[in-house]
Amino acid sequence: MSLPVDWAAMIPPMPSRYSRLDRFLSARLGVSRSALRRPLAAGLVQVNGQVERDRQRRIGPFDTVRFRGDIMQANSPRYLMLNKPAGVVSATQDEGHQTVLDLLPPDQRQGLHLAGRLDFHSTGLVLLTNDGCWSRQLSQPDSGVRKHYRVTLEKPLTDDYVAAFAEGMRFDYEGIITRPAELQIRSQYQADVWLCEGRYHQIKRMFGRFDNRVLTLHRLAIGNLVLDEGLKPGEWRALSAMEVASIFP
Repeated sequence: MSLPVDWAAMIPPMPSRYSRLDRFLSARLGVSRSALRRPLAAGLVQVNGQVERDRQRRIGPFDTVRFRGDIMQANSPRYLMLNKPAGVVSATQDEGHQTVLDLLPPDQRQGLHLAGRLDFHSTGLVLLTNDGCWSRQLSQPDSGVRKHYRVTLEKPLTDDYVAAFAEGMRFDYEGIITRPAELQIRSQYQADVWLCEGRYHQIKRMFGRFDNRVLTLHRLAIGNLVLDEGLKPGEWRALSAMEVASIFP
């Protein structure tokens, strides 16, 4: 999927890894940076279709760079949502099990990684992208991106759960206290949970404090992005420009 030019203005600024143009070309071409001064001055380098002579120009992962007409880099950012079925690993490769990447056609997998994992038996919204800056931003609790889950429990729920989730819980193994989480009881055995962090098996461990086993866990949303109800388990689609831009609060 290629992004229209105006997408860059719609996506919030995020921390990123950039390289100076001369360093980028030096690494790609296997030449010294000093050897690039003449080609740069002669206008033999283009960035995003424009001649670039400034060797200190910062190059990002999705800038198109040409040297003497040859493409050095021409990546397009890609953003996909997938409805993860149970029994699929949230990984790009696994020797023993099917992964979320295996659910995509082979020609769609190149360069993608997960932006938000789910446990082996959990289901629902998973995001895939080749934009490391975007996925890192999603994973940072301080970004304010909340994840919405629907949980089915083995034992009945009480109002004590709501207060305990809101206060945060201490995880002795990590030596941390979880951030406040919102829990809404939907029925005797079902609840909705909102988290802005993702500790290891966090939801299962929080309910485990009440000795209450999680039977099913389904992710409905990440930030403002809601799982497309039209996607059956195992199906996926590309995100729109508006969805990519609006996921952050």
